[in-house]
Amino acid sequence: MGIIGWIVLGLLVGLIARAIVPGRSEPSGCFGTLAVGILGALIGGFIANALNIGHLGHFFDLGTWLIAIGGAVILLLIVRAIAGPDRY
Repeated sequence: MGIIGWIVLGLLVGLIARAIVPGRSEPSGCFGTLAVGILGALIGGFIANALNIGHLGHFFDLGTWLIAIGGAVILLLIVRAIAGPDRY
């Protein structure tokens, strides 16, 4: 998957992960969502490879999307735990 594929996957995965994890999540904005998606895909790929349950492959592969979304959700939960409760 090329750099454009990673950027598109990261943005879409970041948006999906933000929809799954309730409440306000840090970091915010377009670049924050992109970073969450790309870093989440890398975290998900690392965990999947370590557990030997899959790998990040092609853009249109369902396994790639599930691994990336799972990693992004984990990343958002970690960031949220570190940041503490929501303050509005």
